Amino acid sequence: MSRNVYITRLAKFLPNEPVTNDDMEKYLGFVDGVPSRARKIVLRSNGIKTRYYALDENGNITHNNADLSAEAVKGLFDSGFDADKIQLLACGTTSADQLLPSHASMVHGKLGGNPYECVSFSAACCAGMHALKYGYLSVLSGDKGNAVCVGSDQLSAWMLAKNFQAETISLSKLEENPILAFEKDFLRWMLSDGAGAALLEPEPSGNLSLKIEWLDTISYANQIETCMYAGADKTKDGSITPWRHFEPNELLDKSIFSLKQDVKLLNDNIVPLGIKFFRDIIEKRSFDVNEISWFLPHLSSIFFKSKIVDGLKIYGIEIPDEKWFFNLSSVGNVGAASIYLMLEELFNSGRLKKGEKILMMIPESARFSYTYGLLTVC
Repeated sequence: MSRNVYITRLAKFLPNEPVTNDDMEKYLGFVDGVPSRARKIVLRSNGIKTRYYALDENGNITHNNADLSAEAVKGLFDSGFDADKIQLLACGTTSADQLLPSHASMVHGKLGGNPYECVSFSAACCAGMHALKYGYLSVLSGDKGNAVCVGSDQLSAWMLAKNFQAETISLSKLEENPILAFEKDFLRWMLSDGAGAALLEPEPSGNLSLKIEWLDTISYANQIETCMYAGADKTKDGSITPWRHFEPNELLDKSIFSLKQDVKLLNDNIVPLGIKFFRDIIEKRSFDVNEISWFLPHLSSIFFKSKIVDGLKIYGIEIPDEKWFFNLSSVGNVGAASIYLMLEELFNSGRLKKGEKILMMIPESARFSYTYGLLTVC
């Protein structure tokens, strides 16, 4: 007997109050005591107006990643479903609070309830989708009767000025006017915090459910060098030196644990590879793009929207602007949580109609991975 899998509930958790562009350095602090030279340039391009930080105005952490995830999952609960009824917890994140135990185990510890299977996925923006796919396949196979899938990130703690002070002090010994390298400063103005959660079940429930038609993911790490990384440093030949290879003092002096991105590599590859994979999916699945009612692209920056439009046109594909739905300007780029936050907002907007199809697109620049998914409203 064939089975289907449905997203029957969606919830989110965004910590504290929204932070405006002008207030960002109040929370993140000033590196070397001076305003960032990159901040206004980056914000002008990325289109983000507000975002959420799990910080107070003094840079103190108010929620860790497991807190964010657990609060999002609790948003799924009511009198008919609670922590005791979870059969599988699948979590994906870029920014687990610790190396061990696993992120999902820590979330389970905060949720309580019964013993059940927990699985964690470590990646960047695709991590939340890896969790969703694992949950989908587990319910589809009949191995589990339900799955709670989570995408979350707590990235602001990585962006605090205090994490870069040792590096700027070290640089000041060599230069009269040292500034934080753009590859590090760039991401301080791009990323934020939050979590989203989805309940997957083998039957639709309530007034609205989303049937998962397919989820396809791929990696191009065999072709392209590392683009975004943390806990490592990148050498001139493009290879990565892991944090364990550095002396203890170098970990601070070189901000080894900061999040960094090769912006040129990002711009040259993120859209073309994503469009190529989409074209491959269209051919493999005989998929008609004209059938979709909603297109939910995870955008790290509004800068990439026109590039995606132009890239699709190369293959004769057009998605009208009225079908695009994203909330980048109001919640920011929340990494692994972003697609959950988009889905949750659309799901609860009252705008969905039975029979409509939703196409999701999630690119990840870390080593160039991509996930696409198709949902049907029912």
